[in-house]
Amino acid sequence: MPSPTTSVSPASPAPGEPPLSARQAERRRRILRAATALAARGGYEAVQMREVAESAQVALGTLYRYFPSKVHLLVAVMLEQLQGLQEHIRRHPTTDPEPALRVADALTRAFHALQREPLLAEAMVRALSFADRSVGTEVDQVSAATGQLILDAIGQSGPPSEGQRAAVRVIEHTWHSALVAWLSGRASIAEVRADLHTAARLLALP
Repeated sequence: MPSPTTSVSPASPAPGEPPLSARQAERRRRILRAATALAARGGYEAVQMREVAESAQVALGTLYRYFPSKVHLLVAVMLEQLQGLQEHIRRHPTTDPEPALRVADALTRAFHALQREPLLAEAMVRALSFADRSVGTEVDQVSAATGQLILDAIGQSGPPSEGQRAAVRVIEHTWHSALVAWLSGRASIAEVRADLHTAARLLALP
């Protein structure tokens, strides 16, 4: 599992944006590392744009060109974390014979990885909750990454069926809601695990 202050995913612009140069990509990585470290130490409130800029050694105006707001920044951090989790699970896949069990295992492992850094998880989830239409593209990327993690766990070679796509959406919503419930103290880790297994069984339905 990658450390929360490092990135295993490539720094990349939003879809439709021109590709970043090597220097721009490195600058973007520094910004994400700085934001991740601040969030891991102090949660959502600790991520102040001026402090992020100072820690990443970029001008404040440069930071805003990459990320127009703290919400944009933390949603990008969540995308990077999910991509790191995805790569980790791809390298260490579960061996359960049933797709539903593989999905439940993958999401439980992802949850436990976030559980190790609760302040970081809180910051990312709050950013998603605060996101408005201006952050729509970034939120869609997070949703796609979560869905891809589920599809990878299924392990099929062809495209998913309509039924599987519907099940993936429900599982994705369950995973996000379970994370919010745990962060707010309304659900135990055992309850989160049980909910993820219940949702994953949707994949076995006709």
